[in-house]
Amino acid sequence: HLVFDIKSDLTRKARFVAGGHQTGPPKESVYSSVVSRDSVRIAFTLAALNDLEILSADVQNAYLNAPTKEKVYTTAGPEFGQDMGRPVLIIRALYGLKSSGARWRDHMAATLRDAGFKGCPADPDVWMRPNTKPDGFRYWEYVLCYVDDVLVLSHDPQAVMDFLSKRYTLKPGSVKEPTEYLGAEIRKHYIKPDERGDPGGPRWAMSSDLYVKRAIADVERELAETGQSLKSKVSTPMASGYRPELDVTPELDPKRANYYQGLIGVLRWIVELGRIDIIVPIALLSRHLALPREGHLEQALHAFAYLKQNGHSSIMFDDTTPSFDESRFTEANWGEYYPDAAELLLPNMPEPRGNSVTTTCFVDADHAGCRVTRRSHTGILLFVQRAPILWYSKRQNTVESSTFGSEFVAMKTAVEQIEGLRYKLRMMGVPIDGPTSTFCDNKSVFKSSSMPESTLKKKHCSIAYHRTREAIAAHILRVAWEDGQTNLADLLTKLLPRPRLQELAKRILW
Repeated sequence: HLVFDIKSDLTRKARFVAGGHQTGPPKESVYSSVVSRDSVRIAFTLAALNDLEILSADVQNAYLNAPTKEKVYTTAGPEFGQDMGRPVLIIRALYGLKSSGARWRDHMAATLRDAGFKGCPADPDVWMRPNTKPDGFRYWEYVLCYVDDVLVLSHDPQAVMDFLSKRYTLKPGSVKEPTEYLGAEIRKHYIKPDERGDPGGPRWAMSSDLYVKRAIADVERELAETGQSLKSKVSTPMASGYRPELDVTPELDPKRANYYQGLIGVLRWIVELGRIDIIVPIALLSRHLALPREGHLEQALHAFAYLKQNGHSSIMFDDTTPSFDESRFTEANWGEYYPDAAELLLPNMPEPRGNSVTTTCFVDADHAGCRVTRRSHTGILLFVQRAPILWYSKRQNTVESSTFGSEFVAMKTAVEQIEGLRYKLRMMGVPIDGPTSTFCDNKSVFKSSSMPESTLKKKHCSIAYHRTREAIAAHILRVAWEDGQTNLADLLTKLLPRPRLQELAKRILW
């Protein structure tokens, strides 16, 4: 079969593939994982922190390197000459077979193990190996795999590439410092030292500009066929006063509903690439994928119009350490309340190597933000050093009767996100310096969570209340109050007017 496809970076591709849809289900697992986006962001931050070089590469015809376990045959065509018409046994993981992705990943994993790498328990597609620089600095070098796209972090990444090139054919010209990865532009900046104590040096940045430009071109091409165009003057990613849950415009027909779903998929990937300034509108529109209306489609196009007029933005993986006023954090004795509280440190953790990192979290909730269900909206922003690594914007599962309740639910979710990030960092062999500094703008939550003597009067919040306090007692995090005007998590919970949107976005995005 000849298959035409649009890749994640919106480039077109055509490929002859096997008719895997005509084969029975394989007995073995066909699941094939890929490296997570937050692992990629952590890696770029660690490269600057530990002064490592990065090289990328693309394996040519990757699947064909792996043997298949499926028992599949085909009939030889005229290209086989005198053997035409004879049955041909498939022994390689052809594109199109159900298990080919899994077989390629298994094959690549075996290759990396031969080189002394081991998979990170927190992300099996982050491969790590201890290494030492000529000056004696001990660190972990990493290989990150997204199917056939490979990133290598090391003081000598070319040595790893030389090893891989002996096993596989790497696409000509693909072995270089990364300039594009998973649809995002990658740039290397050289920062000058400044009077604030920033030592400067090389840092990596990720930008969605190229992907956004390609996506807008596709949208405009589709609109032009029906005599339409994107709006010319748009100040925010969603029209002022618009609420998707209150939209009563006619439902879209199946064709346009499918088009809307595709647009939301593109917009969500743009958010993953770093456009945090559009995360709330896209989260609200994503709730209506099953039954979209004309107004929802109009607002999706409105978001593209906003991106067209505000297309330049990037995330800098800043490895410098943030400084906070220590008086904002309350020291307390939790021994009487949670005597056994301790951060879980697993025995299989790799040895910490390289420079240590600090972690920071901003958390907020938009109380009863949904006008129909009155469910609140949680926003969480997590940093490693000064680099944004994780962003979370989602409607809460429960209806909370007070701001206190919704903020505590958000804080509980933040605790879970913090624990997940700290676990991943430890499993990547990264030393962590102290608890995660967490900032919220609700004084009642701040006092209830940071002062042992505070009692809980709203019993329905007890799970979130004790979950948060126990994590603080375990020194997983510490909490400080942040003024609502400076809480970065507002960007992930509310539809903000343009001045405030720009004010918060410029503190995170370049």
